[in-house]
Amino acid sequence: MLDSLHWAWQAVIVAMLVVGGLFTLVGSLGMLRFRDFYMRLHAPTKATTLGVGGVLLASLAVNWARGSLGLHELLITLFLFITAPVSANLMAKAALHLRVRSEAPVPPDQPQA
Repeated sequence: MLDSLHWAWQAVIVAMLVVGGLFTLVGSLGMLRFRDFYMRLHAPTKATTLGVGGVLLASLAVNWARGSLGLHELLITLFLFITAPVSANLMAKAALHLRVRSEAPVPPDQPQA
């Protein structure tokens, strides 16, 4: 598939796939390592969104290199970048409403609850 593309396009596509894969890996490790809901919410909304975005941008670059517009990938990328922060915000607000406890240490200048 990529062997018919110019080497510069191949390098750009490989770089986007590697960066996207690294961000996805970091987001997945964050889901495993963080202790509570609020910390775990941060990993997929930041790192994994950038990871999936990198893979979608690589797919978009493949289509551009072949002379196609790549409208599907562009729409998926825009939808992902718009909906991921909104859904994370709604989940955080729901957790606050349900009084989900955080295991984060309390700063010394704030009173203990």
